[in-house]
Amino acid sequence: MSSQVRQNFEEACEAAVNRQINMELYASYVYLSMSYYFDRDDQALHNFAKFFHHQSHEEREHAEKLMKFQNQRGGRIFLQDVKARTQR
Repeated sequence: MSSQVRQNFEEACEAAVNRQINMELYASYVYLSMSYYFDRDDQALHNFAKFFHHQSHEEREHAEKLMKFQNQRGGRIFLQDVKARTQR
């Protein structure tokens, strides 16, 4: 089903915006993971934790702005699954 507000919004552009949204969310997830790694009680780098937590929030805001843009243009948002990393 096509949105009534969709006009002059190429599918390739919509797909590119969706890829960028997913990359921003992935970056946010990685930064959040790093933040809580440095926030552990056996780490002495708590300012790193604050920095990465801020970066995670910033990346999530980027994704939210792109999702709002996608909706305003009449596009559809397709979020990918977050892949689990293999344990070493």
